[in-house]
Amino acid sequence: MGGALPGWRFSVAPMMDWTDRHCRAFHRTLSARARLYTEMVTTGAVMHGPRERLLGFCAAEHPVAVQLGGSDPAELAQAARISEAFGYDEVNLNVGCPSDRVQDGRFGACLMREPALVGDCVAAMKAAVSVPVTVKCRIGVDDQDPEAALDALADAVVAAGVDGLIVHARKAWLQGLSPKENRDVPPLDYGRAARLKRRLPGLPVSVNGGLRDLEAARARLTEVDGVMIGRAAYTEPALLLGVDPGLFGAPAPVADAFAAVEAFEPYVAAVLARGERLHAVTRHMLGLFNGRPGARAYRRHLSTHGMRPDADLATLRDAVARVSREAPEARAA
Repeated sequence: MGGALPGWRFSVAPMMDWTDRHCRAFHRTLSARARLYTEMVTTGAVMHGPRERLLGFCAAEHPVAVQLGGSDPAELAQAARISEAFGYDEVNLNVGCPSDRVQDGRFGACLMREPALVGDCVAAMKAAVSVPVTVKCRIGVDDQDPEAALDALADAVVAAGVDGLIVHARKAWLQGLSPKENRDVPPLDYGRAARLKRRLPGLPVSVNGGLRDLEAARARLTEVDGVMIGRAAYTEPALLLGVDPGLFGAPAPVADAFAAVEAFEPYVAAVLARGERLHAVTRHMLGLFNGRPGARAYRRHLSTHGMRPDADLATLRDAVARVSREAPEARAA
């Protein structure tokens, strides 16, 4: 399929309270090719908040995109310029988050009802930066017809020059469902994203929602340009070890989960040297050994000892030592 952005074939979704800079650095250790996204950052926070804390990242994270939340074209343009100056490879606009806070601020999924405004936002951001500008959206909200709603949104952003559209293949119910329920309850409709791609073959389309492994990702890649995996990549991070060989035809950066921890140790050491706690990093690593004997003991050790003020690399190594290095399938045989 033509038109896809470089590296857009597989990405890890932006997730609030999860995909911070430590999470992204860890995920990059597991895959050199996956496209990584920040947590959503509002335009107000970018313009007036502590920028280094909100937007800072390490060079090893590339390719990495920033996701912005907002609905004022001028503010989004300014936030996009600031983000580009930090070195991000892509600026993404959130048109999918259903939380009450986001609705009160007139951004996120409620913007599915205002495609013309979203188009204006994209046009302003495109005029402000030279990096790609993309949009992450739903297929509709509440009682919208997904066919008409997604087409209207896509047509508006294509006219504005958008570089790609990430479609969370579910509606968002802004009334009656919590943000957590909105990730699971509305039914998935991958076919809607596929129909959009067929109607607009020149638009790079990535699909998100409910994808739990690389087999499911490959199935979707027969219909669209890219896949975005969220919670599964976070709770089962070892699946990222299969991304480079399985989806890009390139070797994995490390041999296995044990090698990933060893490769990540210098980053952890640098974080500790800055005065941050071990848990700030290792909370993103708890699912790394899921399925192996000793995984529960590993998680328990990090969850208890990793919280201590004096926790260090030895704490992480002690946790890893509780995991069997024998492959799970070999034990099952």
